Amino acid sequence: MWPAPITLTGTHVSLELLSQDHAADLAEASADGDLAALWYTSVPSPEDVPTNIDARRSTLGMTPFAILNASGKAVGMTTFMNTDKTNRRVEVGSTWYRASVQRSPLNTECKLLMLRHAFDDLDCIAVEFRTHFMNRASRNAIERLGAKFDGILRNHMIMANGTLRDTAVYSICQHEWPAVRANLEHKLTVMAKL
Repeated sequence: MWPAPITLTGTHVSLELLSQDHAADLAEASADGDLAALWYTSVPSPEDVPTNIDARRSTLGMTPFAILNASGKAVGMTTFMNTDKTNRRVEVGSTWYRASVQRSPLNTECKLLMLRHAFDDLDCIAVEFRTHFMNRASRNAIERLGAKFDGILRNHMIMANGTLRDTAVYSICQHEWPAVRANLEHKLTVMAKL
């Protein structure tokens, strides 16, 4: 399995390999803000969280994480996916957070931990992000990380409601990582002072 399971720990957040031990917290997290009702995402409903955990854990090319706040409560999920060891590329995706922690330092630090692991430990040449073209909040968050827009995959996926998803694709390349890291570290310092 590449990347190998690992726990990533920061000040505000920890990422640990996703398991059924996180199901109760994640069902509560999904209910916070009724995230499953957002038509342009694929957040599991509270009752579907256990099945979603099993699916992520059994899908080839996925290393799924529970996102834990500083007190150790699971507040969301994220995944290294579409992994390609030969070409040293990963996608960071299928990320969601309970509504009450969105726009907090958790996402910034979560992405910093994942990008640091991808570039510094795994020697990735690129990290990709994908989201629904209509998911403006996600696109804004990806752009705030410093990822560059690569383009749109038209009619890329069929959504649960039958609509066709145009997928916005972004990436950060290895040579861009030092500036992206500095920017994310600066954002966390500013957030800590607020």
